Amino acid sequence: MSPEMRSAVMARIKGKNTGPELSLGKELARRGLRWDRHTKDVLGRPDFVFRASRVVVFVDGDFWHGWRLPAWLDKLSAKWAQKITSNRLRDLLVLRSLRRSGWRVLRIWEHQIEQDLTDCADRVLRVVSGGVDKMRQAKAWSCGAKPGITIYDAHKNTRSLRRRRGK
Repeated sequence: MSPEMRSAVMARIKGKNTGPELSLGKELARRGLRWDRHTKDVLGRPDFVFRASRVVVFVDGDFWHGWRLPAWLDKLSAKWAQKITSNRLRDLLVLRSLRRSGWRVLRIWEHQIEQDLTDCADRVLRVVSGGVDKMRQAKAWSCGAKPGITIYDAHKNTRSLRRRRGK
């Protein structure tokens, strides 16, 4: 593929209002939730901002945010490996900063929405309405995460909560 053609293909990839994001938004609206979208005044420009409950939701694309990156890192050119690695680092820094500022941060992967939209929306609704995020309780949830891995550890893919707790 020529550099010009590659550039044209990459330029068509959207950064916001993606299919998974719109699907989740539709399901949340059906349940009566209202939110701000891609607000510039919240670090990281989250996909969904629920100000009253101080909850932000990011819908992460599997490729761009490196879902299971170690499994396919060797198939990438150095340029793309660096790009995705820097995206993951930025995601982690944004997560930490938002949590320090009092926000509850949910990250939902593209494939999780595609596999079970209802469970993903249930999770958002539960946290927004003041409930406990079961992922924070070290429980696997049915949107496709592996048992013992929180949505936060999934970005690092390094260790599970079970191992952290010594089980």
